[in-house]
Amino acid sequence: MGFFDSDLSYPTVRTERMKHKRRRLVQGPNSYFMDVKCPGCKNITVVYSHATSEVKCNGCATMLCRPTGGKAILVTGCGFRKKPDH
Repeated sequence: MGFFDSDLSYPTVRTERMKHKRRRLVQGPNSYFMDVKCPGCKNITVVYSHATSEVKCNGCATMLCRPTGGKAILVTGCGFRKKPDH
């Protein structure tokens, strides 16, 4: 069939993830919240994925992530877990 091999009403998950957040069939953000574990004191802090300022640990004041133009970059040694969507 060529051009009409995929149904535009039911796109695959793979094609939806590649699209811009406003061009998807159901619009949704690309950002998320995550739990970040400090490598020093093992304290867990909630961090936004697109944070615009440096996030420091509440326990020992070490830097957990630094901002960039888009997503924040985690410091080496920090563990993270994406928070589930509700």
